[in-house]
Amino acid sequence: MANNVTALADNKLQGKKMTGHKITWNTLVKQKQLIFMSVPMLIYILIFSYVPIWGWLMAFQNYKPAKGFFEQKWVGLQNFKYLFKDDNFIRDFRNTISMSFINLILSYVTAIVLALLLNEIKNIFFKRTVQTISYLPHFLSWVIVTGIVATCLSTEGGIVNIVLVKLGIINSPINWLSEGKYFWGIVGATNVWKELGWNTIIYLGAITAIDPALYEAAGLDGAGRFKKMWHVTLPGIKATFVVLLIMSIGHVMEAGFEIQYLLGKGPVLDWSETIDIYVIKYGINQFNYSLATAAGIFKSVIAIIMLFLANNVAKRLGEERLI
Repeated sequence: MANNVTALADNKLQGKKMTGHKITWNTLVKQKQLIFMSVPMLIYILIFSYVPIWGWLMAFQNYKPAKGFFEQKWVGLQNFKYLFKDDNFIRDFRNTISMSFINLILSYVTAIVLALLLNEIKNIFFKRTVQTISYLPHFLSWVIVTGIVATCLSTEGGIVNIVLVKLGIINSPINWLSEGKYFWGIVGATNVWKELGWNTIIYLGAITAIDPALYEAAGLDGAGRFKKMWHVTLPGIKATFVVLLIMSIGHVMEAGFEIQYLLGKGPVLDWSETIDIYVIKYGINQFNYSLATAAGIFKSVIAIIMLFLANNVAKRLGEERLI
């Protein structure tokens, strides 16, 4: 049964790949309306994403705002050498990578599972209700979300401590936000709660594009719901998953800023500070703009390397890729 369904799915995917063609001038002319529609966005990206790159030169200077650009003192790689010798930066790099991968794994696993479960719900009203409820946290600001998290984890009336004590899991309330070993888990769980419903949208869209004939073939072979999910739905959204994963790996240095800055106080600083907070704390607040720029360049370089590495791995495995 699994072989028949998998073969049918592979044939359809191969058919889609074979219909692909290279972009030519004739294609661009035929789609000129779409090209014109994309021009404003391209201009926006050019002005706000590429033009400011000239500011990276500050990382190679001892930049002083009071002086003109040509009056700045050039220091070469001195700021980068300082970063790699700074224990605070190394610690923040560790925290950034760790929290980013935790968020990445949890968000993808939970989003795919929820999309699969929602796809199996036949009651449209119940399905839309669950979708709406799961989407709502996405529209809350991180200030509100961190306030909710702090209240829920409070030792004085926090719902988490009350439930755990009632269930006998803990003997007394725990001050979750004062112990660093819990902080990464709190960040991961909060991100899942806030973005879970929003992350499922594209997977639900990909599931609707799967040919119903595949499910019918699986049903004729005696497959139940779980086998259909495993042998039809998951292979059908694999390409979408791989492309989104590559894009997310390109943002691996974006572990977040708001939740770490708002909840990471006092005892948990060694676990909560990220490179973004490092830039604010040791760069901008101390008027060391060159150091802040160097840290930003480091983030961008690591992100580009990870993006191309993930894309190359996907290419070698024969999966969908960005480039």
